[in-house]
Amino acid sequence: MVEWVPLGRGARPVPQPVAAPLVWTGAFAGALVLVALLNSVVGPGRPGLALSVLSLLAAVLGLCARFTAAPGTAVLCWLSLNGFAIPPAGTLTWAGTRDAAWLICLFTAALVGTALARVRHARAAYRRLTTAGGYEARGTAGWGAGDD
Repeated sequence: MVEWVPLGRGARPVPQPVAAPLVWTGAFAGALVLVALLNSVVGPGRPGLALSVLSLLAAVLGLCARFTAAPGTAVLCWLSLNGFAIPPAGTLTWAGTRDAAWLICLFTAALVGTALARVRHARAAYRRLTTAGGYEARGTAGWGAGDD
């Protein structure tokens, strides 16, 4: 007997993460654009707002990146934050605890974005595998059904 099977069934691969240099390019360019936009709209000297916006950028970039891209993403966002979001603009400074906390916040945001993406992809792959086939998925009981 011929069994008709849709061609769209079957396991689809989990999407591959984007290469780290491409993520870092997006982090560098995106952080510069966001800091420039914040400085022109809100004004300079608002590091809390800039940190939250750059943390969101790091998390969004983490959605398509590998875990190994998180440190570079955090450092590139921090460079824009430290160099252009706080006065004096264009000068990198190190204020010990503050900058370490900013780096940890940006690094955590990038890791959380990457972890969320991995969980989402794993759940989608699990759903595809559990609904992909077999007699139970098609509504029949399988071997020995109706033998009573």
